Amino acid sequence: MKISKLVAMVVGVVVLTAVGYGLASWFMGKPDEPALGGTQLEQTLAQLSTDAAANNENYAVGDRLPGSDAKKPAAFDPAFPELQWDDLMPADWDPMAAFRGLNIAELQDNDPKAQQALDTMRKAWNDAPVNPEFAGKKVRIPGFAIPIEQSDKGVDELLLVPYFGACIHTPPPPANQIIHVKLSEPQPAVGAMQAYWIWGELTASKFSSELGDAAYMIKATGIQPYDD
Repeated sequence: MKISKLVAMVVGVVVLTAVGYGLASWFMGKPDEPALGGTQLEQTLAQLSTDAAANNENYAVGDRLPGSDAKKPAAFDPAFPELQWDDLMPADWDPMAAFRGLNIAELQDNDPKAQQALDTMRKAWNDAPVNPEFAGKKVRIPGFAIPIEQSDKGVDELLLVPYFGACIHTPPPPANQIIHVKLSEPQPAVGAMQAYWIWGELTASKFSSELGDAAYMIKATGIQPYDD
């Protein structure tokens, strides 16, 4: 499956990131900032990483959630059929195209080719195309939550990603593998990398944040912890 290869490629990106550059630089597209206590992004990542570790003991980086066919049936509205993450990527789109001809194992510390590869890949993945077949469809999809907006009543918006650790422990996946979720009501206890079912109408809508770019958006009709 495409997404399995994608997770393997993200591991390769982590290796590239470690080749003399640093995670914050990869996200921000600029040199490391030696500010006291780290940059705002570094502080956010550190907090999210701590929250993810505290809230999850059952998942390792790269783990995906089985669909409803692989676990006990839950009562869901049939108007919101389950969507597979692979289906969000157009069949003719190759997420690994930006790395063709690059041998990651040969790169050395501070090799300019590493930064060039990261820049090329980041642009290609941030501009990843959507699958128009699913735009405007009612869907239900499981994933891991990354809170991004909250009020005094709880979390209002989040990013939903297909595997554990995405955007926190590893660089973000392509934009067509990140869903920007707007919740109909604030949720008081959404922790980083907690697993949820989300359902609502899926639209193609670009959203950029320091944690990753999303190519899709769901105005959530409902949200439910995955293991309920």
